[in-house]
Amino acid sequence: MLTTEVYLINAAYAIVFACMLVLCSLPMLGILQQEGYSCRAYLRWHYRRANMFLWRHAIFACSLLLLVTLSSICFSFAGPFYANLAGAVAFTATCALFVYAFGKALKVPLRRTRRLVRLAVCHFLLLFAIIFGCGIGFHCAAEAIGHDLARIFRLVPLAFLPLALPLLLVLANLVMKIYENPRNKNLIWRAKRKLAACDCVKVGITGSFAKTSVKRAAEEILSAKFRVIATPSSYNTPIGIARCINENGLDCDIFLAEMGARYEGDIAELCDLVHPAVGIVTGVCAQHLSTFGSLEKIRAEKGILAARAERTVLGESAAAFAKEGSLVEGRDFAAEDIALSTEGTRFTLRLDGKKFPVSTPILGRHAAEDIALAAALSLMLGMTAEEIADAVKNVSPVPHRLQKLTENGVNILDDSYNSNVLGARDAVETLGLFGGRKYVVTPGLVELGDIEREENEKLGASFAGLDEVILVGETLVLPVRNGYLAAGGDAAHVRVVPDLKAAQKLLAEELAEGDSVLFLNDLPDKYL
Repeated sequence: MLTTEVYLINAAYAIVFACMLVLCSLPMLGILQQEGYSCRAYLRWHYRRANMFLWRHAIFACSLLLLVTLSSICFSFAGPFYANLAGAVAFTATCALFVYAFGKALKVPLRRTRRLVRLAVCHFLLLFAIIFGCGIGFHCAAEAIGHDLARIFRLVPLAFLPLALPLLLVLANLVMKIYENPRNKNLIWRAKRKLAACDCVKVGITGSFAKTSVKRAAEEILSAKFRVIATPSSYNTPIGIARCINENGLDCDIFLAEMGARYEGDIAELCDLVHPAVGIVTGVCAQHLSTFGSLEKIRAEKGILAARAERTVLGESAAAFAKEGSLVEGRDFAAEDIALSTEGTRFTLRLDGKKFPVSTPILGRHAAEDIALAAALSLMLGMTAEEIADAVKNVSPVPHRLQKLTENGVNILDDSYNSNVLGARDAVETLGLFGGRKYVVTPGLVELGDIEREENEKLGASFAGLDEVILVGETLVLPVRNGYLAAGGDAAHVRVVPDLKAAQKLLAEELAEGDSVLFLNDLPDKYL
């Protein structure tokens, strides 16, 4: 019989269980956030082979089933109410242990944005409705059967809920998109109106690599003469750019918009938002080959910016995008006579038919090319070659992109945001400039499609000659290790550790003053 007491008890169970399961879902919420709230990308990640999250939830469900069943049996002598209460306590305690063990399992911290909070609330309400409905249903079934065992074990089927959490999270995300999609469209529409009304020069920056570095260099050089606003960090999606515009305004002479792309159509969408009069294509390589499918498609996607912009600055590997009638056809600038050191990079900047010796504290061969691209843009936008050469000294390193740090006499090269083949090559070259023992810590390179194994073997081969190679995780470490050994590397000097914390612990025990360590590509959780 359904009484008010039955409804209240089941509602209480549903609130507690739903809260605990939402807490258990926090790592999954973090991955969904990293995937840009894409249901397809999230499910592809979750159900991939050897995903530890999948196995954790299977073990979690088995533990719940065992403990809830045993607790219900142990207190069955006291009657169905106390047996169910004991099962509920076991359910809650098991969830709490899971949260304690894995609730902070993400390397990339969960960003508690308003969207994430809304999604978590929707996930809770969905779980509450399912648990409450199941509780009432199981109660009715137990009463219909009329046996105490049915009443005692009526909470046991809820132990299988952890197996359904990924699908329920996706369902909650789909429900929230009914609200989020129109809201995002309005956000982009407002940003588009503000951009159209502003008479600043709009600049789009894209490429397979160095977008953020070139944007940073251009911002610091141009700021010597103009008011410049640039999209922060790696805000290179329509929502990221729109948020920058709507929150900060456009009181500037030049607006620099970084444009990222993982799928066909991304650059066209960003161009429709920004309408760049000037474009920079830093270069093209196989980065994101896994989502584009071929290098030709990557090249075509990056070429959209070159085609849409009235004036274009092209990196060395993007020179083919030069079009007849463009102000910059190919490359009329260069970084020449590049000299690398452990303190920075010196080179000759050829610009506007003149040559200038310049230096920068930024490490690596790529630094010269990045600054040359930014210099060519600055020349195009009205600075003189002399002004540009003078402003180059103000260009500072971008955090986590071959950034040099020193701690207890140890040189740390933080290249954790680098994930492309060319950047990795330059980073290893730079590490070779330092004295003392040389260490590299890396999980390998990702999103390279069919050539991923081959390129990671080449990466491993480039480590031959280093003192210690520490490989992190299980995603790509085997090809890197094989490449290292095939190139003559010593098996005694290559080690595999489960995560970055383990690598840092190992380094803390071994590194001494004068040693150098390169952290190359610290992969987000979705790749591990």
